[in-house]
Amino acid sequence: MRELAAVAAFTIAVVLLPAFVSSGFVLNLAIMVLYSTLLGQAWNLLAGFGGQYSFGHALFFGTGAYASAALQVHLGLNAWIALPLAVACGAASGVLVGALSFRYGLRGSYFALVTLAFAEVFRILANSVPFTGGGVGLLLPLRESAAEMQFGKAGFLYLILAFVLVGFLASWWLKRSRFGAWLAAVRDGEESAAALGVDVFRVKLAAIAMSAVLMAAGGVFYVQYFHYVDPHIAYGPAVSVEALLGPIVGGLGTVFGPLLGAAVLQALGELTRNLAGDVPGVSLIAYGVALVGMVMFLPRGVAGLFARRGA
Repeated sequence: MRELAAVAAFTIAVVLLPAFVSSGFVLNLAIMVLYSTLLGQAWNLLAGFGGQYSFGHALFFGTGAYASAALQVHLGLNAWIALPLAVACGAASGVLVGALSFRYGLRGSYFALVTLAFAEVFRILANSVPFTGGGVGLLLPLRESAAEMQFGKAGFLYLILAFVLVGFLASWWLKRSRFGAWLAAVRDGEESAAALGVDVFRVKLAAIAMSAVLMAAGGVFYVQYFHYVDPHIAYGPAVSVEALLGPIVGGLGTVFGPLLGAAVLQALGELTRNLAGDVPGVSLIAYGVALVGMVMFLPRGVAGLFARRGA
Protein backbone atom coordinates (compact mmCIF):
# COMPACT_ATOMS: atom_id res chain seq x y z
CA MET A 1 0.00 0.00 0.00
CA ARG A 2 2.99 2.32 0.26
CA GLU A 3 3.03 2.73 -3.52
CA LEU A 4 -0.64 3.76 -3.54
CA ALA A 5 0.06 6.20 -0.72
CA ALA A 6 2.96 7.65 -2.74
CA VAL A 7 0.70 7.97 -5.81
CA ALA A 8 -1.91 9.77 -3.69
CA ALA A 9 0.70 12.15 -2.25
CA PHE A 10 2.07 12.88 -5.72
CA THR A 11 -1.45 13.56 -7.01
CA ILE A 12 -2.20 16.00 -4.20
CA ALA A 13 1.10 17.83 -4.81
CA VAL A 14 0.34 18.24 -8.52
CA VAL A 15 -3.25 19.32 -7.88
CA LEU A 16 -2.05 22.01 -5.48
CA LEU A 17 0.77 23.20 -7.74
CA PRO A 18 -1.23 25.90 -9.63
CA ALA A 19 -2.37 27.37 -6.30
CA PHE A 20 1.24 28.11 -5.31
CA VAL A 21 2.92 28.58 -8.71
CA SER A 22 1.80 31.15 -11.26
CA SER A 23 4.79 30.87 -13.60
CA GLY A 24 3.76 29.61 -17.02
CA PHE A 25 7.24 28.16 -17.52
CA VAL A 26 7.04 26.02 -14.38
CA LEU A 27 3.52 24.82 -15.16
CA ASN A 28 4.52 23.98 -18.73
CA LEU A 29 7.56 22.08 -17.42
CA ALA A 30 5.33 20.08 -15.05
CA ILE A 31 2.93 19.34 -17.93
CA MET A 32 5.74 18.11 -20.17
CA VAL A 33 7.17 15.92 -17.40
CA LEU A 34 3.75 14.30 -16.94
CA TYR A 35 3.33 13.98 -20.71
CA SER A 36 6.68 12.18 -20.99
CA THR A 37 5.67 10.06 -17.99
CA LEU A 38 2.51 8.96 -19.79
CA LEU A 39 4.45 7.90 -22.89
CA GLY A 40 6.94 6.06 -20.68
CA GLN A 41 4.14 4.31 -18.79
CA ALA A 42 2.68 3.09 -22.07
CA TRP A 43 6.01 1.63 -23.21
CA ASN A 44 6.73 0.24 -19.74
CA LEU A 45 3.50 -1.80 -19.68
CA LEU A 46 4.58 -3.72 -22.75
CA ALA A 47 8.36 -3.77 -22.42
CA GLY A 48 9.03 -3.40 -18.71
CA PHE A 49 6.35 -5.79 -17.50
CA GLY A 50 6.01 -7.93 -20.64
CA GLY A 51 9.51 -7.97 -22.11
CA GLN A 52 8.24 -7.01 -25.60
CA TYR A 53 10.53 -4.18 -26.70
CA SER A 54 8.99 -1.87 -29.26
CA PHE A 55 10.69 0.73 -31.46
CA GLY A 56 7.43 1.91 -33.03
CA HIS A 57 5.16 3.15 -30.27
CA ALA A 58 4.68 6.27 -32.37
CA LEU A 59 2.19 4.15 -34.32
CA PHE A 60 -0.27 4.14 -31.40
CA PHE A 61 0.48 7.76 -30.50
CA GLY A 62 -0.05 9.00 -34.04
CA THR A 63 -3.22 6.99 -34.57
CA GLY A 64 -4.78 8.46 -31.43
CA ALA A 65 -3.62 11.97 -32.33
CA TYR A 66 -4.86 11.85 -35.92
CA ALA A 67 -8.14 10.18 -34.98
CA SER A 68 -8.90 12.89 -32.44
CA ALA A 69 -7.91 15.72 -34.81
CA ALA A 70 -9.76 14.29 -37.81
CA LEU A 71 -12.95 13.63 -35.85
CA GLN A 72 -12.98 17.25 -34.68
CA VAL A 73 -11.88 18.93 -37.92
CA HIS A 74 -13.72 16.84 -40.52
CA LEU A 75 -16.74 15.54 -38.60
CA GLY A 76 -17.18 18.37 -36.11
CA LEU A 77 -17.28 16.08 -33.07
CA ASN A 78 -16.74 17.46 -29.60
CA ALA A 79 -13.25 16.76 -28.22
CA TRP A 80 -14.62 14.84 -25.23
CA ILE A 81 -16.60 12.57 -27.55
CA ALA A 82 -13.61 12.15 -29.85
CA LEU A 83 -11.36 11.14 -26.91
CA PRO A 84 -12.70 7.58 -26.34
CA LEU A 85 -13.06 7.01 -30.09
CA ALA A 86 -9.46 8.07 -30.70
CA VAL A 87 -8.21 5.89 -27.84
CA ALA A 88 -10.18 2.97 -29.29
CA CYS A 89 -8.49 3.56 -32.66
CA GLY A 90 -5.10 3.48 -30.96
CA ALA A 91 -6.00 0.25 -29.17
CA ALA A 92 -7.16 -1.25 -32.48
CA SER A 93 -3.81 -0.42 -34.07
CA GLY A 94 -2.10 -2.15 -31.15
CA VAL A 95 -4.24 -5.24 -31.54
CA LEU A 96 -3.51 -5.26 -35.29
CA VAL A 97 0.25 -5.14 -34.81
CA GLY A 98 0.12 -7.64 -31.95
CA ALA A 99 -2.06 -10.10 -33.83
CA LEU A 100 0.20 -10.06 -36.88
CA SER A 101 3.43 -10.19 -34.87
CA PHE A 102 2.65 -12.52 -31.97
CA ARG A 103 0.65 -14.99 -34.07
CA TYR A 104 3.80 -15.77 -36.02
CA GLY A 105 6.07 -15.84 -32.98
CA LEU A 106 7.98 -12.61 -33.59
CA ARG A 107 9.90 -11.47 -30.51
CA GLY A 108 13.03 -9.61 -29.52
CA SER A 109 14.68 -7.59 -32.27
CA TYR A 110 12.25 -8.95 -34.86
CA PHE A 111 9.25 -7.57 -33.00
CA ALA A 112 11.05 -4.25 -32.43
CA LEU A 113 11.76 -3.89 -36.16
CA VAL A 114 8.19 -4.83 -37.11
CA THR A 115 6.77 -2.10 -34.88
CA LEU A 116 9.24 0.38 -36.36
CA ALA A 117 8.19 -0.66 -39.87
CA PHE A 118 4.47 -0.26 -39.06
CA ALA A 119 5.07 3.25 -37.70
CA GLU A 120 6.96 4.20 -40.86
CA VAL A 121 4.23 2.78 -43.11
CA PHE A 122 1.59 4.80 -41.25
CA ARG A 123 3.77 7.92 -41.53
CA ILE A 124 3.95 7.49 -45.30
CA LEU A 125 0.19 6.93 -45.51
CA ALA A 126 -0.55 9.99 -43.37
CA ASN A 127 1.74 12.01 -45.64
CA SER A 128 -0.25 10.95 -48.71
CA VAL A 129 -3.92 10.77 -47.69
CA PRO A 130 -5.99 13.99 -47.94
CA PHE A 131 -8.04 13.00 -44.89
CA THR A 132 -5.00 13.61 -42.67
CA GLY A 133 -4.10 16.87 -44.37
CA GLY A 134 -1.14 15.24 -46.10
CA GLY A 135 2.22 16.75 -45.31
CA VAL A 136 0.58 19.95 -44.10
CA GLY A 137 -1.14 18.19 -41.19
CA LEU A 138 -4.26 19.18 -39.31
CA LEU A 139 -4.79 22.34 -37.27
CA LEU A 140 -7.45 22.40 -34.57
CA PRO A 141 -9.61 25.51 -34.38
CA LEU A 142 -8.97 27.56 -31.25
CA ARG A 143 -12.00 27.35 -28.95
CA GLU A 144 -10.64 27.82 -25.44
CA SER A 145 -13.28 26.20 -23.28
CA ALA A 146 -13.46 23.25 -20.92
CA ALA A 147 -16.35 21.94 -23.03
CA GLU A 148 -13.94 21.75 -26.01
CA MET A 149 -11.05 20.30 -23.96
CA GLN A 150 -9.05 23.48 -24.44
CA PHE A 151 -7.94 24.95 -21.12
CA GLY A 152 -5.33 27.16 -19.60
CA LYS A 153 -2.12 25.67 -18.21
CA ALA A 154 -3.79 24.49 -14.97
CA GLY A 155 -6.55 22.68 -16.86
CA PHE A 156 -4.10 20.84 -19.07
CA LEU A 157 -2.05 19.94 -16.00
CA TYR A 158 -5.08 18.26 -14.45
CA LEU A 159 -5.96 16.51 -17.74
CA ILE A 160 -2.53 14.95 -18.19
CA LEU A 161 -2.47 14.09 -14.48
CA ALA A 162 -5.69 12.08 -14.93
CA PHE A 163 -4.09 10.11 -17.78
CA VAL A 164 -0.92 9.52 -15.75
CA LEU A 165 -2.98 8.29 -12.78
CA VAL A 166 -4.51 5.65 -15.05
CA GLY A 167 -0.98 4.58 -15.96
CA PHE A 168 0.06 4.44 -12.30
CA LEU A 169 -2.95 2.28 -11.40
CA ALA A 170 -2.38 -0.01 -14.39
CA SER A 171 1.27 -0.54 -13.37
CA TRP A 172 0.33 -1.10 -9.73
CA TRP A 173 -2.32 -3.62 -10.79
CA LEU A 174 0.12 -5.51 -13.02
CA LYS A 175 2.52 -5.96 -10.11
CA ARG A 176 -0.19 -7.59 -7.99
CA SER A 177 -2.71 -9.28 -10.29
CA ARG A 178 -2.83 -12.75 -11.77
CA PHE A 179 -2.62 -11.25 -15.25
CA GLY A 180 0.55 -9.42 -14.18
CA ALA A 181 2.01 -12.73 -13.01
CA TRP A 182 1.18 -14.28 -16.37
CA LEU A 183 2.81 -11.34 -18.15
CA ALA A 184 5.94 -11.62 -15.99
CA ALA A 185 6.10 -15.35 -16.76
CA VAL A 186 5.90 -14.59 -20.49
CA ARG A 187 8.66 -12.00 -20.10
CA ASP A 188 10.95 -14.44 -18.29
CA GLY A 189 10.35 -17.34 -20.67
CA GLU A 190 7.55 -17.89 -23.14
CA GLU A 191 8.08 -21.64 -23.46
CA SER A 192 8.08 -22.10 -19.68
CA ALA A 193 4.97 -19.95 -19.33
CA ALA A 194 3.17 -21.95 -22.01
CA ALA A 195 4.15 -25.18 -20.27
CA LEU A 196 2.50 -23.85 -17.09
CA GLY A 197 -0.75 -23.22 -18.95
CA VAL A 198 -0.40 -19.51 -19.75
CA ASP A 199 -2.00 -18.46 -23.05
CA VAL A 200 1.04 -16.55 -24.29
CA PHE A 201 -0.63 -15.08 -27.38
CA ARG A 202 -3.63 -13.65 -25.53
CA VAL A 203 -1.52 -12.28 -22.69
CA LYS A 204 0.82 -10.44 -25.05
CA LEU A 205 -2.11 -9.21 -27.15
CA ALA A 206 -3.83 -7.80 -24.06
CA ALA A 207 -0.57 -6.14 -22.96
CA ILE A 208 -0.01 -4.39 -26.29
CA ALA A 209 -3.64 -3.23 -26.30
CA MET A 210 -3.22 -1.69 -22.82
CA SER A 211 0.01 -0.04 -23.90
CA ALA A 212 -1.61 1.33 -27.06
CA VAL A 213 -4.49 2.82 -25.03
CA LEU A 214 -2.13 4.93 -22.92
CA MET A 215 -0.05 5.90 -25.93
CA ALA A 216 -3.14 6.98 -27.88
CA ALA A 217 -4.25 9.06 -24.89
CA GLY A 218 -0.87 10.78 -25.08
CA GLY A 219 -1.54 11.53 -28.76
CA VAL A 220 -4.94 13.02 -27.94
CA PHE A 221 -3.38 15.20 -25.26
CA TYR A 222 -0.68 16.41 -27.65
CA VAL A 223 -3.26 17.50 -30.22
CA GLN A 224 -5.34 19.34 -27.65
CA TYR A 225 -2.32 21.04 -26.08
CA PHE A 226 -0.56 22.15 -29.27
CA HIS A 227 -3.62 22.30 -31.59
CA TYR A 228 -1.64 20.74 -34.43
CA VAL A 229 -0.37 17.42 -35.73
CA ASP A 230 1.49 16.35 -38.87
CA PRO A 231 2.91 12.99 -40.05
CA HIS A 232 6.43 13.66 -38.76
CA ILE A 233 5.18 14.61 -35.30
CA ALA A 234 2.64 11.80 -35.09
CA TYR A 235 4.55 8.85 -36.53
CA GLY A 236 8.16 10.05 -36.39
CA PRO A 237 10.81 8.16 -34.40
CA ALA A 238 11.17 10.96 -31.82
CA VAL A 239 7.96 9.89 -30.06
CA SER A 240 9.07 6.26 -29.89
CA VAL A 241 12.47 7.28 -28.52
CA GLU A 242 10.90 9.54 -25.90
CA ALA A 243 8.60 6.70 -24.83
CA LEU A 244 11.41 4.20 -24.27
CA LEU A 245 13.99 6.56 -22.74
CA GLY A 246 11.97 7.37 -19.61
CA PRO A 247 11.43 3.80 -18.37
CA ILE A 248 15.00 2.76 -19.19
CA VAL A 249 16.46 5.69 -17.27
CA GLY A 250 13.89 5.53 -14.46
CA GLY A 251 13.58 1.76 -14.08
CA LEU A 252 11.90 -0.91 -16.20
CA GLY A 253 8.96 -2.80 -14.75
CA THR A 254 8.43 -0.36 -11.87
CA VAL A 255 5.50 1.88 -10.99
CA PHE A 256 7.48 5.11 -10.62
CA GLY A 257 10.28 4.41 -13.11
CA PRO A 258 8.67 6.34 -16.02
CA LEU A 259 8.06 9.37 -13.77
CA LEU A 260 11.64 9.37 -12.45
CA GLY A 261 13.07 8.96 -15.93
CA ALA A 262 10.87 11.72 -17.37
CA ALA A 263 11.88 14.12 -14.59
CA VAL A 264 15.60 13.37 -15.07
CA LEU A 265 15.43 13.74 -18.85
CA GLN A 266 13.38 16.95 -18.76
CA ALA A 267 15.79 18.47 -16.24
CA LEU A 268 18.74 17.35 -18.37
CA GLY A 269 17.13 18.83 -21.48
CA GLU A 270 16.51 22.19 -19.82
CA LEU A 271 20.07 22.25 -18.44
CA THR A 272 21.67 21.55 -21.81
CA ARG A 273 19.47 24.16 -23.53
CA ASN A 274 20.46 26.78 -20.97
CA LEU A 275 24.16 25.94 -21.28
CA ALA A 276 24.37 25.43 -25.04
CA GLY A 277 21.68 27.84 -26.20
CA ASP A 278 20.17 27.03 -29.59
CA VAL A 279 22.92 24.71 -30.78
CA PRO A 280 21.03 21.88 -32.54
CA GLY A 281 21.44 18.31 -31.36
CA VAL A 282 23.02 19.05 -27.98
CA SER A 283 20.08 17.70 -25.99
CA LEU A 284 20.12 14.50 -28.08
CA ILE A 285 23.81 14.04 -27.28
CA ALA A 286 23.06 14.52 -23.59
CA TYR A 287 20.23 11.97 -23.78
CA GLY A 288 22.54 9.49 -25.50
CA VAL A 289 25.26 9.93 -22.88
CA ALA A 290 22.69 9.54 -20.09
CA LEU A 291 21.28 6.38 -21.68
CA VAL A 292 24.71 4.77 -22.12
CA GLY A 293 25.65 5.70 -18.56
CA MET A 294 22.44 4.21 -17.16
CA VAL A 295 22.90 0.95 -19.07
CA MET A 296 26.53 0.65 -17.93
CA PHE A 297 26.29 1.71 -14.29
CA LEU A 298 22.59 1.60 -13.30
CA PRO A 299 20.92 -1.14 -15.35
CA ARG A 300 17.89 -1.08 -13.03
CA GLY A 301 17.49 2.67 -13.48
CA VAL A 302 16.99 5.40 -10.92
CA ALA A 303 14.23 3.39 -9.21
CA GLY A 304 16.67 0.51 -8.77
CA LEU A 305 19.15 2.87 -7.13
CA PHE A 306 16.52 3.98 -4.59
CA ALA A 307 15.48 0.37 -3.95
CA ARG A 308 19.09 -0.65 -3.32
CA ARG A 309 19.67 2.23 -0.92
CA GLY A 310 16.44 1.39 0.90
CA ALA A 311 17.49 -2.24 1.30
